[in-house]
Amino acid sequence: MTGLIDTVAWVRVEDGRILCARSRGKDAFYIPGGKREPGESDLQTLLREVEEELTVALDPATVSRAGVYEAQAHGHEDGVRVRMACYYGDYRGTLAASSEIEEVAWFSYADRDRVPPVDQLLFDDLRADGLLT
Repeated sequence: MTGLIDTVAWVRVEDGRILCARSRGKDAFYIPGGKREPGESDLQTLLREVEEELTVALDPATVSRAGVYEAQAHGHEDGVRVRMACYYGDYRGTLAASSEIEEVAWFSYADRDRVPPVDQLLFDDLRADGLLT
């Protein structure tokens, strides 16, 4: 099977750790975000998904591109790939798991094996840039 899952993700790094989330019933953590709705831009998807999942509002004026990553999709048949457009951005509110999110955690590079392959590529770049301990 082949296919591409198009996603947008929020990269939040504080004190050398990156914010990750785990959905109910899933084994892996991932960078918060999700799939776009028809007609949505990256920014619209990012704002909606972060608010749905983490109960905070991103400040659109602070959103900046962190990179785009692509890899085999976790939990899917071989050939199904995920493309993740990543963005930094400041937020207001209190971070809390909401909607389908069961747990949030702050990961260091040592936790790299707990996230899917596409997220691992981001972890590698953040570590190379000195942002992830």
